[in-house]
This record gives sequence, structure tokens and C-alpha cells, in this order.
Amino acid sequence: MIVGVLLGAGIIFLVTRPPRGKAIILLPPPTQAPLTIYLSGGVKETGLYSLPPGSRVNDAIQAAGGLADGAIISQLNLAKLLVDGERVDVPVLATLPSPAEGTQPVNGSVSLVDINSATLEQLDTLPEIGPKTAQNILDYRRANGPFARIEDIQDVPGIGQITFDKIKDLITVGVGIP
Repeated sequence: MIVGVLLGAGIIFLVTRPPRGKAIILLPPPTQAPLTIYLSGGVKETGLYSLPPGSRVNDAIQAAGGLADGAIISQLNLAKLLVDGERVDVPVLATLPSPAEGTQPVNGSVSLVDINSATLEQLDTLPEIGPKTAQNILDYRRANGPFARIEDIQDVPGIGQITFDKIKDLITVGVGIP
């Protein structure tokens, strides 16, 4: 019984005594570094932008002063979260200064690029088509003759469904077929 009383008194003493040592002071969480992205294409100010973590594509476009004339916003996910070091390219409608051979005016403003007669430079104005792919189109056309349908451009090396979806509203096969 004496042992029980001593044990109980010891427990009460340990529980009620003040804690020893200094109190721990918690620091606020560190501030996250901003995201740095490169924004190009159909924006008013192309360049590097530092944005807060959690920023989205729309935030980057607003930081760049908004969309430029001819920007194709339908191909962008404006709600996509940005990643540090990412490049965001806002597609731009390919326009030519004036209708020339290899193009057909549409509604009097934008010219479609005729993939059967366009030059390398005209093909290079299309989104996702650089000089190498433009040359592939010319080589394919030379080897196989004119394209019968715009969908046939997917037979050219380097042009798949994704690229075709980006250019299908900008191309035609009308002028070059006899």
C-alpha cells in the first residue's frame, strides 16, 4: 500500500510540474520561389515572366499584356497550371500580307495556304510547321504529286494528327490540282 501511495504521488508530481527547457518557436513556412516561364507567339509582349506558384496559362497571358491580334485561343488550356521553366507558345493564325500564288483568300481577310502550290516560306507560316517540315511537304509533293485532300498531308513525315488538327483550318488543296 505504501508503494502505491508513493507511486501515485510520483505520477502526480511529474504531471503537475512545469516543463523544463525553452519553448520551441515555430517559424513561418518558407516563401516559395516564383515560377519562371517563357511566353511566345500570340501575346502582346513575348518574353520571360516570373509568376507566383500555382499560376495558370491565363495568368501568364495577362502578365504579357493580353493576346495579340490573330491569336488562336481555342488550342490552349487557359486553366493549365504552369511549371517552372516551361515554354508556352500561343498559336497565331498564319496570315500572308496579300493573296499570292499558293494561297486562296477566305472572306477577304485571311488567306488559306494551298499545300499543292505553296512555297517553303508560305508553308513555314503555318503553326507547328518549320522549315524542315515545310521541305518534307515539298519533297512529298514532288515525289507523289498533288494532295487530293487536306487530310493527305498526314502522310508527310513529321505531320501527325496533332499537327494536322492545328493547321486543318488554314490549308486547302484547291489551287494546285489541275
